[in-house]
Amino acid sequence: MRARMESLDLLANNVANASTGGYKADREFYGLYVSSAAEADPEGAGAGAMPVVERPWTDLSQGVIESTGNPLDVALSGKGFLAVEGPSGPLYTRNGSLRAAPDGRLVTADGYAVRGAAGAAITVQSSTPVEIAADGTVSQNGNAVGQLEVVDFTDPSGLVKQGNTYFRANPSQQPAAVSGTTVQQGQLEASNSGTAEAAVRLVGIMRQFEMLQKAASLGADMSKQAIEQVAKVG
Repeated sequence: MRARMESLDLLANNVANASTGGYKADREFYGLYVSSAAEADPEGAGAGAMPVVERPWTDLSQGVIESTGNPLDVALSGKGFLAVEGPSGPLYTRNGSLRAAPDGRLVTADGYAVRGAAGAAITVQSSTPVEIAADGTVSQNGNAVGQLEVVDFTDPSGLVKQGNTYFRANPSQQPAAVSGTTVQQGQLEASNSGTAEAAVRLVGIMRQFEMLQKAASLGADMSKQAIEQVAKVG
């Protein structure tokens, strides 16, 4: 029942972020728990094993890329992340919904400055059209004003979620330039949490939880009846 509750929490968060651009769904990694009593009995170890959620993991598969028509929206086609300057250091995201801050800096919807290839912020003029090339180069009036920093990690499974669309790297993880990934202007990557799939799984988990709840209730009733029968015999 506890494993089903943990699965339900993860799934509920996926459903809530089904329309969040660049969101990556959380999944469960299951293991088996065997009680000490079952371990002491070799014949009952298999029957006493129960599934538990050992840890959640993040599905980094790419979501559907949708056209928005906004020139400051960008989507990554391929692996990697956009690097932004978070409150406590670099963060990484697949949500390319950008805007120009009052001081001209390109920032995310949360106000985090987008990092350029050299680590500096990218500044644009709001009165001039912005062009973003496939390699992330940002230009105005034919002049390059910066290049989006697109990076990847040798082991992206070590990234830790911060909020719904950002990731934080461990100090031991060093980002590296990514190859084969293109930046698409005027488009956004949708969440990879499928609404229909999540709804079906939600119903299944709820039914499993109800069956387990009934089984626990029946077990409690059987124990109660056994105690009452023993008391009558005494």
